[in-house]
Amino acid sequence: MRIKYTISLIFIVAIVIIEKENNIISKVSDKLTPKQTPQTPLQYNVSAHLVLKHNGSYSAFSKLDLAFVHPRRRLENFTEQVEGRGGGKKHILLMATTRTGSSFVGEFFNQQGANMFYLFEPLWHVEKMLTLETGGTNATASAKAYRDVLRQLFLCDFALMETFINPLPVDHVTAALFRRESSSSLCVEPVCTPFVKKVFERYHCKARRCGPLNLTLASESCRQKEHRAIKTVRVRQLETLRPLTEDPRLDVRFIQLVRDPRAVLASRMVAFSAKYKNWKKWAVDGEVPIDDDEVKKLKGNCDNIRVSAEAGLKQPYWLRGRYMLVRYEDIARFPMQKAAEMYTFAGIPFTPQVKEWILKNTQASKEASGVYSTQKNSSEQVEKWRFSIPFKLAQVVQKVCGPTMRLFGYKFVNDETTLTDKTISLLEEKMFNFY
Repeated sequence: MRIKYTISLIFIVAIVIIEKENNIISKVSDKLTPKQTPQTPLQYNVSAHLVLKHNGSYSAFSKLDLAFVHPRRRLENFTEQVEGRGGGKKHILLMATTRTGSSFVGEFFNQQGANMFYLFEPLWHVEKMLTLETGGTNATASAKAYRDVLRQLFLCDFALMETFINPLPVDHVTAALFRRESSSSLCVEPVCTPFVKKVFERYHCKARRCGPLNLTLASESCRQKEHRAIKTVRVRQLETLRPLTEDPRLDVRFIQLVRDPRAVLASRMVAFSAKYKNWKKWAVDGEVPIDDDEVKKLKGNCDNIRVSAEAGLKQPYWLRGRYMLVRYEDIARFPMQKAAEMYTFAGIPFTPQVKEWILKNTQASKEASGVYSTQKNSSEQVEKWRFSIPFKLAQVVQKVCGPTMRLFGYKFVNDETTLTDKTISLLEEKMFNFY
């Protein structure tokens, strides 16, 4: 009698477990889509409860198997917690906007050494393709595409990004990857293969000439690296990346880089002269129409940066310990200190290679500091904009970007004398991070 009672109890418990797990399966199945690498379609179990069919759908194991696999899942979850998310690998996303020094700061991770896989602006392809297809950019569609591509790249899967490269790669090989030479990981063997045709001689990587990029080899190289970092200026809102923090395969750290919006405008007027011709015209011979589309765009950019930073600084549970705000001005003044802080935040070793690169590239000669150069005399660069932007344009920026400037600690100026007086600091001393 006692044996029958025990068997019945086990049966009831098993049924309860099955029903609960089936509910989980239903929810997960609705969200998951099969992934693939550039090499072959993916052939792995998404979880202990799901198996990938040949037709691309997910199916549950038998109920009996599921009942007994539950204890094993608990053990796997415990192991994952002990070992850390992402299997100990760190994933760093450097978020910024154009002309904030992001290429320079990105080099802090690009130069880390053999255990870092760094990508420079892979979302450029996504933005370009979406713009071509729609005639503009749809914020919602773009945010989802950016998030999905970033997830796959952090997992060393280039298949999704391939669909955005134009022209489409042939057999996973492309000569069209944007700024490949800015990613050291794509400029070493076996990813850097000798060029075949003269047309490819222009693809230089650290004084090496590489042939077209084999994304299969890039994927394999990525998997061999301990950590992965991506630099992008295209993500507008931190909130859209929340699913990345909830993916157990990833251990993501977000570093948001900001800069005085007056300095950003001054730099863009030089780097993107054609796009900023209205601003250049206003600087010379006219008042700035505050309701002009270009001014509204500037305000929108500032608002996006502020909203994203406010979300990060509030440290919601999904971002706790995962968000860092850093000002370009602080990096320019204290490059070694700030780099060390970023590495501590990311949880990866601050290598001698990085320290050497920083020492060499924060004391660059005037000749080496071009518009797109990562070599900067940092102590001079941080103040240079104050002598290139007219006071009336600085006033416009202060008017439309005031809340953003106040959040980040950028002081307002009331006259041209103050603007160009380098003895007067326009930077408040502020601490932002509590990680």
